[in-house]
Amino acid sequence: MESPETQLALLKRGAAQIINEAELLAKLKLGRPLNVKLGVDPTAPDIHLGFTVALQKLRQFQDLGHQAILIIGDFTAMIGDPSGRSKTRPQLSHDQVMSNAKSFQQQAFKILDPNRTRTVFNGEWFEMMTFEQVMKLNGRVTLQQMLQREDFKNRFDRGEPVHLHEIQYPIMQGWDSVMIKADVEIGGTDQLFNILVGRDLQREEKQPEQVVFLMPLLEGLDGVQKMSKSLGNYVGVSEPPSEMFGKLMSISDTLMARYYLLLLGEELPELHPMEAKKQLGFRIVERYHSREAAEIALADFNTRFSKRDLDQADLPAVQLQGIEPDLLSLIVAAFAEGFHITKSRGDARRLIEQGSVQVRGEKVVEPKADPALQPGDVLRLDKKHAVRVG
Repeated sequence: MESPETQLALLKRGAAQIINEAELLAKLKLGRPLNVKLGVDPTAPDIHLGFTVALQKLRQFQDLGHQAILIIGDFTAMIGDPSGRSKTRPQLSHDQVMSNAKSFQQQAFKILDPNRTRTVFNGEWFEMMTFEQVMKLNGRVTLQQMLQREDFKNRFDRGEPVHLHEIQYPIMQGWDSVMIKADVEIGGTDQLFNILVGRDLQREEKQPEQVVFLMPLLEGLDGVQKMSKSLGNYVGVSEPPSEMFGKLMSISDTLMARYYLLLLGEELPELHPMEAKKQLGFRIVERYHSREAAEIALADFNTRFSKRDLDQADLPAVQLQGIEPDLLSLIVAAFAEGFHITKSRGDARRLIEQGSVQVRGEKVVEPKADPALQPGDVLRLDKKHAVRVG
């Protein structure tokens, strides 16, 4: 192992908050592998790049010689983490969760070393608990504590329901830490409350309290809100290479430094922004697919946008039948179907007025134009996005 001081310096890189550094350094000085926990709820079969931020930090702990513990929340996922939510999540069945978990683990192990990862399902202890044990566990936390959470408090103040099963979530996440004797728990900044509950429960169980290790929430492709499937601003780990590369090329130049730091653990290179973005896209595709796939994706992008040879490019095929024939509606639909990017009619109008939109290689400058698109036609949406009509 590296010295405790060197490890701390490496681990701090990219972190949003550590509670606290002195505790972490003391644990690193124990001279044994630390139990480093990351809990995941497989509420969907796929993960996006935003979630890989925490996974990569867990891999860093792993590479420094510590024990990575991946908690699969087969019971907590049936509740759904209420953190940052403005309403109750739809409840999933245990069968749905377990089906998602298989795909989720396959994707997580593109980052983690499966041979050095302890994977635990929290149903191992929650399934065995009696109702008496559940009551005793609930008795350790007050309703006042739960209502300190901003998300619960806001919903309560607005008169929106906060269901009792949601209040169980932080307690269950905290009990996971007790059961595995976690030394460190990694999570996003929205997990602060939940991880602090774990510290409280560990203290009551006469265990050393875990260090809270918070990672930033990665902004999505829009550069504003956190990456989320529900918002359509995500890049999926299992997406096809060309789609993954194309989405990464759509991010703003100002967002690149965040993506380099949180996804690659590096500073933004001193290159032309377009070249830096291509390098980012190449390395992400290479990581989650292969070098060959990255080379093909880069070549295809160059064909589409650098060489302007869109007719020969492998473009996303979109079905625009049934869409209103006006150009604004077609552009909005093409972004949504081809790239899962949400655009308003106002956004589409601005693209036309800026001269970004082309139909069959001809620039369109009139928002009210009827392009009469035919199957096989190329609709260029902006400098980085184009689709082929199916």
